[in-house]
Amino acid sequence: MALLAILKAGGAYVPLDPDYPTDRLAYMLADARVTTLLTQSSLLERLPAAKTSHFCLDSDWSRLEAYADDNLELEIQAENLAYMIYTSGSTGRPKGVQISHANLLNLVYWHRRTYNVQPEDRATQLAGIAFDACVWEIWPYLTAGASLYLPDASTRLDPEQLRDWLVNEHITLSFMPTPMAEGVLTLAWPETTALRALLTGGDKLHYYPSDKLPFRLINHYGPTEFTVVTSAGDVPVGAQEERAPSIGKPIANTQIYVLDKHLQLVPQGVPGELFVGGASLARGYLQRADLTAELFVTHPFSTEPGARLYRTGDLVRYLPDGSLEFLGRIDAQVKIRGYRIEPGEIEAILLQHQAIRDCSVILHEDKVGNRRLVAYLVAQENASLDREDIRAYLQEQVPDYMVPAVMVILEALPLTRMAKLIGAHYRSQSCSTW
Repeated sequence: MALLAILKAGGAYVPLDPDYPTDRLAYMLADARVTTLLTQSSLLERLPAAKTSHFCLDSDWSRLEAYADDNLELEIQAENLAYMIYTSGSTGRPKGVQISHANLLNLVYWHRRTYNVQPEDRATQLAGIAFDACVWEIWPYLTAGASLYLPDASTRLDPEQLRDWLVNEHITLSFMPTPMAEGVLTLAWPETTALRALLTGGDKLHYYPSDKLPFRLINHYGPTEFTVVTSAGDVPVGAQEERAPSIGKPIANTQIYVLDKHLQLVPQGVPGELFVGGASLARGYLQRADLTAELFVTHPFSTEPGARLYRTGDLVRYLPDGSLEFLGRIDAQVKIRGYRIEPGEIEAILLQHQAIRDCSVILHEDKVGNRRLVAYLVAQENASLDREDIRAYLQEQVPDYMVPAVMVILEALPLTRMAKLIGAHYRSQSCSTW
């Protein structure tokens, strides 16, 4: 309701997760220049002290009695800002990605057409409010007159409970972040269910669906800077391929290019960086003209004035059927549970700790695909490091998913800054023993 009200009033919304550290929320509020904070009275104590006025959706309705309830007559333009979502930034501060109404509408129209969304559909909203997939879960369905269903926290975390809830609520379409989807794919399902398609994305999908599943599985790919979804593709049933499922083909009004370091097209099967452009391309980063210019580049294959491409930093290659295979990153950015993380942001915050002289944060992935962050720390001279103290320090400044699961204290870091030598040495070990 609050999101609908903001857009109808001609405003743009900035979703904030109340579980984020107070300092991070305060930075986002100040950076976005938020004028009004919509919240609940139970969350006020967890929010930063700020000059921003607030309205509690569960207790402040009497404040509206003095205002007219006439329907608003506003002309909202396609280029107006619809929302802004913050993502991890390598400088130690998150960056705000600005999405217009035109960007959002391209996603909405594509989704409604592709999945034949009808008013009778029953869809889910599982992603956190600050995760950009939430945008995708909400707007295609509300604009079609369909219903949204929200499970409780315990159901979200248990694959069997989640499966049973989907069946009992007669859910017809559902998105799940990749790790969550992989959890329910391995379960036994009833032969018939209302669910006709399970949509997933946010991380690399490792599994192909069994031929016993009574619904389609569709894999999706897309950065926040391209309004959630850039490509999509059905995952074939029962495939026994050595490679992981593809990330599909571009959605409507989208151009994708696989380029080398000279921004030249590469042949089919040759790895290159993925560049994307089209109707879903974001404005850029709020108050970060330098970073916007670096990542939103002039379109080298277009004659349209002002045309741009976003360089994703993702390494891909074309498959024979024209779909894309995701190979990894060309930089240090990682994903955990669908969240984009810049290890450099965590490192920048760690280096502000008075007892830390040097550090490196890397992703550790075990043989079965479980991922966790590992921080390698070097103490200042004559200082000692306490892991729990460092963990508490980080929890005050970054979301829980950005706090390394393991802290390794070293006398010095290897010469390879990205800790490749460390990673090679420890990769075969269990994180629980560190």
